[in-house]
Formats: sequence, C-alpha cells, structure tokens
Amino acid sequence: MRYELYADSLLLLNFVMNLFLLILVDRSTLRTATGRRLLLGAVFGAVSYFLPFIWEAPPALKLSVCFIGGTAGMLLLAFSVKGFRTFLKLLKYLAVYSVGMGGGMLLLLRVLGRLGVPTDGILMLLGAGGIFFLFLRHFSADSGQEDCICRATLVCGGSRLTVNALIDSGNSLVEPISGKPVSVVDEKVFRGLWHNESPGYRAIPYHSIGRRHGILQGYLLPELQLEIGGMTKLFHEIYVAVGTEQITEDAEADSVKMIINPLLLKTKGKRRPKKRQNERKYDTEGGNTGKDAL
Repeated sequence: MRYELYADSLLLLNFVMNLFLLILVDRSTLRTATGRRLLLGAVFGAVSYFLPFIWEAPPALKLSVCFIGGTAGMLLLAFSVKGFRTFLKLLKYLAVYSVGMGGGMLLLLRVLGRLGVPTDGILMLLGAGGIFFLFLRHFSADSGQEDCICRATLVCGGSRLTVNALIDSGNSLVEPISGKPVSVVDEKVFRGLWHNESPGYRAIPYHSIGRRHGILQGYLLPELQLEIGGMTKLFHEIYVAVGTEQITEDAEADSVKMIINPLLLKTKGKRRPKKRQNERKYDTEGGNTGKDAL
C-alpha cells in the first residue's frame, strides 16, 4: 500500500497543534511564555515531528531523536525552564493536553465519518483541533495557582526582600482609579522596603469582618517576582496595600507576609480587571462578597 505525504499540510497541522498545546500549557502555569517563544517552540516541534518521514534511520533512533528530542526542545524554547522538576511539570501538562485533544479529535472525526462527512482534509483536522483547543482552554486557565503558598521577592529602590506569600482567591482588592489588582503586605515588610519616600500613594477601600468599611494605604511597588512551582514571573509597577493587622489567621501560615491578589496572575496586557471588593479581612471569606464596596 502506498501513501502520499504532503509536506506542507503535515508541517502546518503539526505547527498549529503544537501551538494549541503550548498555549494550554502556558495558561496552566504562570503565562511566562511570550508569543514569539510559543511560535518558535511550535515551529521546532513541527519540523522535528516531520523528520522521521524523510530520515532513513532505525525506528528507535528516529523516535528518540525526533519525537523525544522535538518535545523537549519545544518546551525548552517556549518556556524558561530552570530545573528538571519544572521541565517535568511542563511535560506533564503537555502530555495531559495531548491525550485530551488527540482523543477528542479522534472521537469527533469518527462520529463525523459515520455521518458521511469527509474527515481527511487538512481544514477538517484543523477545525476539530480548534474546537477541542477552545474546550480545553476554558478549563486550563490558572489551574492550581490560587490558595497556595509561593515565594515573593519585592524590589523597591535599593532594597530587596523575599518573603512567603499566599495567593488567596478571597483577595479582590483593586486600586480604585486604574482598576489594577492590589496585593497586601505586612507592615514590617513595608517599613523594610520603603524607608523615606513612598511614591504612588493610593487610598484602597476595603470591607472586612468586624469592620464594614475601611481604607488601606496603598503604594506603587516597582518590581515583584513570584516563584510558584519552580517557575518565576516578573511584574512591574503593581500596587500593594499595607496591612495593619495580622495578614492571615491560619496557624499554619504564620510565616506568610504577603497576600497576592490572584487577578494579578490573570491580568495580561492592557486588560483591566473587574473592580470588585469583598467582605474579607484582606483574605478571609465573608458573606457579602462584592457588595457595598467603597
């Protein structure tokens, strides 16, 4: 039996599917990959997966060099991998999404084939991949990032301080003028970073248990670096509010000196987060979430 292989169609299909998968992996971590790096990784993977069809070599060698090497190279080009554990985490996400998208496409194409719809065209394959990409994209965003402990490095002027931070889904503070998310820092951390000058002052309204309305002092932090699960993301010019009370009442989180607003991880580009405060003591649940915000 003889098959005809169209190189342009195969490369295009591999490129698009690789790009879908890398975007899903990026959304499931810290969204550290730039568009350029995602495209570069997808191109590398497409070329690597195409080589076995034109390279005369033992099957085991082609598998190890092209598929394994192509997958590893694709991830290394798309993401800043600083350790083997981080690489394994990215590889796990890639494998899960590959199985999910591949299995979904196979099922959809089989159903369409039984209905008499031609399923061997490149457009049909790309369309099926796009459908399951959108489906998986809905469930991939920021998975596992909320309500977890991470390391936060705050930089202000010549001062640099690293503390434990909690990414808390209950913190929905925003700066009232710009709508940017606001994180909360311990008062001692604030005094250790800001010595004399405190530029970018803002009054941050909030609700809390035991005090229906209040105002926190907010300031513009020049640089914040978060390390979560071996991956690092850098933020510039973000707002932090000074917590005058205990940051968290959880006995297991006594070392937590900062409460991260999860909207900070979800905000990308110029999109403005939804302005919403809630009935929490910075980070603890209340019954009037999102109501009566000042």
